[in-house]
Parts: sequence; C-alpha cells; structure tokens
Amino acid sequence: ITTITVLDPTGGSGAFIFAALNILEPLYEACLDRMEAFLAEWGEHGKKAHPNYHKKFTEVLARVDAHPNRRYFVLKSIILNNLYAVDIMEEAVEICKLRLFLKLAAQVEPDAARDNLGIEPLPDIDFNIRAGNTLVGYATYDEVKRAVTSGLDFDNAMEKIAVKAADLQQTFDKFRQLQTEGDGSVPHADKQELQKRLKALEDELNRHLATEYGVKVSDKAAYAKWLKSHQPFHWFIQFYGILNGGGFDVIIGNPPYVEYKEVKKDYLIRGYATEECGNLYAFTWERSIALANRAGRVGLIIPVASVCTDGYAALRRIWLSNGSVVASNFNDRPGKLFDGLEHIRLAIVLFAKRKDGARTIHTTTYNKWITEARDHLFQTLSFTDTTTLVRGGSMPKVGSSIEAGVLAKISSSSKTLQHFVVNSGRNRVLYTRKLSWFVQILDFVPGITDARGRKREPSELKEVVVATEQHRNAFLCVLNSTLFYWLLTVWSDCRNLNKREVLGVPFNFDEANGSMRSKLDKLAGRLMEDFQENSKILEMNYAEWGMMKIQCIYPKHSKPILDEIDTVLAEHYGFTAEELDFILNYDIKYRLGRSTEEAEE
Repeated sequence: ITTITVLDPTGGSGAFIFAALNILEPLYEACLDRMEAFLAEWGEHGKKAHPNYHKKFTEVLARVDAHPNRRYFVLKSIILNNLYAVDIMEEAVEICKLRLFLKLAAQVEPDAARDNLGIEPLPDIDFNIRAGNTLVGYATYDEVKRAVTSGLDFDNAMEKIAVKAADLQQTFDKFRQLQTEGDGSVPHADKQELQKRLKALEDELNRHLATEYGVKVSDKAAYAKWLKSHQPFHWFIQFYGILNGGGFDVIIGNPPYVEYKEVKKDYLIRGYATEECGNLYAFTWERSIALANRAGRVGLIIPVASVCTDGYAALRRIWLSNGSVVASNFNDRPGKLFDGLEHIRLAIVLFAKRKDGARTIHTTTYNKWITEARDHLFQTLSFTDTTTLVRGGSMPKVGSSIEAGVLAKISSSSKTLQHFVVNSGRNRVLYTRKLSWFVQILDFVPGITDARGRKREPSELKEVVVATEQHRNAFLCVLNSTLFYWLLTVWSDCRNLNKREVLGVPFNFDEANGSMRSKLDKLAGRLMEDFQENSKILEMNYAEWGMMKIQCIYPKHSKPILDEIDTVLAEHYGFTAEELDFILNYDIKYRLGRSTEEAEE
C-alpha cells in the first residue's frame, strides 16, 4: 500500500489530497492490525515458518513504536509515500502543505519534559506538493525525447538527461526513506544538494521547451518573461520515479472550469488534442491520462457538457481511445453538488486506462434531488451499460434498462427532422434556446411590446421551416412532447436548446400512417390554443429597453395534452406500457412543482 501513488494535478489548497488521506488511513490501520495479529499467532515459531514476513512485519511495527503514536506514523507515511499534488498558485501549494503539517501536529500531545515538547521533526514534503503549471512542460520520457532529439543529437543529450534524472530519483528515494526512520530528520545540506541538481536539470529542459515556443534563450529578458508567465513543470523529472515506472496509480481532482481564451494572455499550451475544446479542464483530463500508468484510474469532476456536446468531442475521443468510462451526471436544480456555484451542471467522470482494447461506458441518468437529500445522493446512483448507445461520440445520460430501451428504439429511426427541413415557406416551427422544465415550441410569435406600445420581435426566437402544414403539426407535437424533453436531457448540455438537438430529433414522418398524422394535426392545434389561453402578459424591466410587456407561456398547464401526444408517439416507436409510463412521469414532481412557473418566466 505504501507504493500507491495518488495525484491531484490541480491541487489547490488540498481538498482532494485530504480526501485521499482519509481513504488510505483505515487501509494502513488494517494492514498494521493484521501484521500484529499474524505475529501474535505465529509467535517465535514464525521466525522459521515465515522468515521474510516475520522480519518485515517486525521491522514495520518497530518503526511505528519509534513515533509519538501509531496514528502519527500512519498519517506521516501516507503523506510521504502516497500523496502528490501540483498547482499553479504558490500560495495554494503552501496552504496545502500547512494543512498537512497541522494534521500531523494535532496527533501529538506536547510533553514539556521532552525535547521539542516530544514532537518529532515534521516531514519535508516540498517534493510531493509542488508549484508549477500542470499544462506546460514535458510529462513523459517520449515527450522529452521528441524535443531533445528533434535535431541532431550528436552528444547523446537525451541519454545524459535520462541518467541524471535516474540518479536524481535515487537521491529522492533516500531523502524520503530517511524521514520515516529514526527521528525523521534530514540534513539541510542534503536537501540543498537535491534542489540544486533538480534545478540544473529543470533549466536544461526549460531551454528546450522555450525554443519550441519560439523564445530565444539568449534573449535573457524574453526568456525570463516566458518562464514567469508559463511556469513550466516537467513531470518527467519532478516525479521521475513515478513516471519512469509507468505513471500515477490514481489521479483525482476538480480542475478549473476556465475558458482557454481567458488565460492565453498569460500562457499558451502546445500539443494538446483537446485544444479545440477550449477549456482548461479538457486539457487537464488529457494530461492526467498521459500521467496515469497502464492500469491507472482517473476521476475528475467537470461540467456535464463534456460527456455529450459537440464542443467536447475531442475529449471524449481521448477517453474512448484509451480506456473505459463511468460517468455520473448531476443537475444544479433544485439541489446542487457544491454550494457557492451557480448554473454549474456537473459530471463525475471515472476513467480506467486499458491497453487490451476493451472499452466500456457506464452512465447514470441526469440526477436531480432536493437539497435535503444531498447526503444520500451517491448511495442511490444507478448505472447502466451504454457502450452501444453512443451517438457520434456523445455519451447518453441514461441510467436504467428502461431508459436504454427507449433510447435504442428512438435511435432506430432512419430519419430526423433535418430530412424534412426546406429553405423557405410558411410552415414554421419556432423555438427559444432557453431551457427549463418544459420545452416551448410554437407556431406563433409571443407578443412583446415596449413602453411606447410598439411591438418587438423576441431576440432569442429561432425558426425551422418544413414543407407542409402536416409536417409542421407533427413536429410541433414531437418537439413539445415529454419524450423530446427527455431526449434533450439525454443528449444536450441541459442549458440551451440548440439546432443540433432540434434538427436531430429522430422522427420519420414518412413512416407515420394516416391515422397518426390526423391525430397529431388535431393535437398540435389544441396544444397551441392551450398555450395561448394559459399564457400571461407580464411586465419586465430591462436596463437596455426599459419596461416591456411579454407574453409568457406555461406548458405545464397543458400536460394532459402533452400526455396524449406522448401516447401517440409511443405507439409509433413501439414502446411498451412500462416505457410509456416512464416517459409520461419523467421528472413529473419537479416539472409540475410550484417552482416550475417561476423558472419558465
């Protein structure tokens, strides 16, 4: 267990490092308990019957006794052997280290009769918890080799770097070992020598990297400016032993959800397949997979858009080409995973690196819960295998066999709305990009007047034109249905209704018989009339336009008509009675709740 390596690549002040500490502590305790039990069971006979284990167990327990108490030994061992973190903010790194030190110090009762009050020297974890830019620098041997040997390597520079790094790692290992033996002290001169050698190797790689960025190392001012802004962190040498051994066992964290364009003024990244995603959390995922060993596990909390929207297709390609994925998906209404964050719909993505070619995907539904149920949320999660339901690289947010069955039947449709769209005509389907608990698809333009009584066009209203009135009525029904609301939940970012989802709805109008078309014609007319009758004119004050009167639509009052529509569609798709019941009642307690009307205004 002392060889397990756990990394938070964007560690901040150490929340995830502390979580790992809490997970590992009882495992260490269990190992020590078993060692004591074995030694007691074996007695002196164990020296002959189990010489290797008897010796090792005895040595470990002797080291425990040399420390103030057993818990101190366990926590110190975990901090030194298992935990690693990097963060671009030096202040955050110092806070993380301080929190770990305080955790250790709290395990010791001061004893005035002993030197230093009986508190042994705190471990030096400067080489475990590091400051630097996770995304800039050489991560692996192959990356360094490509950079160093890109020209003619006459003096075997790469071989020399590898030798220096290997020698440096031996010193690292000795440095760490000394801290778990005796009083745990390490001569300051030893640390200075280690830092000096690390700095020399770091400088050598920085010069190679700066050249790749087009920076002349000979221009001292430009080079110094680049170093300060980019803060390169070379994983290959900073954690040489781990990377040379294949990589980290476990990588966890909550990377920053920051658009790349926001940091470009400070630093640039190079060589990332996920650059097109345009967000730092996608880059962190790609780097984490590169840093994980052949059987490594990665778990990061990121926005839910990553699992299904087009903008993050490159990230999903990285996942699916390297291993298996388990994704749990979470809304932020009515309850949320984290307090203090608004409009942040999240996914916890767990990744298992695999080299055998086997790739599986397991997902949950899009979970919603009341705040009071937060403590029990994870125990109630349900996962289902969605490997065969991936569409265009997007992973569906479904978590039961019923949902999987419904999705499989809908996806078998040979045509989507896109097939029936025409360039111009009178038969319009209008929609707003804003999503709430219902979708608002209309054949009329909601009324809006300004303070002077002048009519204004809604700014967010989009349109799709189809060939005939019957096409329009069919798609008015399909797009307002609870079935479509569920499909949006499955495939979209659950924030905006985009043309991708509207035009991609699987419905082959050509396969609808005359009876079904007639039913949809009548239902569409009734639905639009009901929308009008239940609408309200509300006054809203806008800084840019002043007081506006706006016709607001409340689809929840039309739920009985929507149920009729879903019943007709269920017959078309071949749903079972259980599948239809699932659709009719999907999210019903939230969609028909008191807060729904407020959300739709």
